[in-house]
Amino acid sequence: MTTLHRLTAPEGSRHRKKRVGRGQGSGHGKTAGRGGKGQKARTGNMHFEGFEGGQMPLQRRLPKFGFNSPNRISYQIVNVGALDHLAAGAVVDESLLRERGMVKGSGTGIKILGNGTLSKKLTVKAHKFSAGARAAIENAGGAVEELPLVSHRQDSAARAHGGKGVRPAKPSAGSAKPPPV
Repeated sequence: MTTLHRLTAPEGSRHRKKRVGRGQGSGHGKTAGRGGKGQKARTGNMHFEGFEGGQMPLQRRLPKFGFNSPNRISYQIVNVGALDHLAAGAVVDESLLRERGMVKGSGTGIKILGNGTLSKKLTVKAHKFSAGARAAIENAGGAVEELPLVSHRQDSAARAHGGKGVRPAKPSAGSAKPPPV
């Protein structure tokens, strides 16, 4: 029976490294196996991915497309059916969901979707709820609390961008408008 310490490579499958440019006696001296002159004999050429012999490569012929918005909002998804495993009367928030492994990684917020059934009374705190999830939680006698997304304050955005593209703050409801001139 063959064991791991007795394994050997098949005959002729392993070769010595080709040492080029080490004199005529080595068999790979002078031109080092590249032949005489020509583009293939030169250094620093044709050794990168996508090179097509000077023809415009495919990745440069195709048009650019797509855009990654820096303000993209990505929600971590939790279905109502997954919340049914929690104890009745529990307050479900992000820390509890992370502790139970229902939410992993980073995201802008948590969204509760209505897939599955809920039979326990729970207080659920999340950033977004689908209409079905909201109805399922309230039908089970629970409460829904929608949390605000963490966003930058208006004045910090103005400082960061030098006031470009920032809308002025809306006047509060109590302040009166000045009379038209």
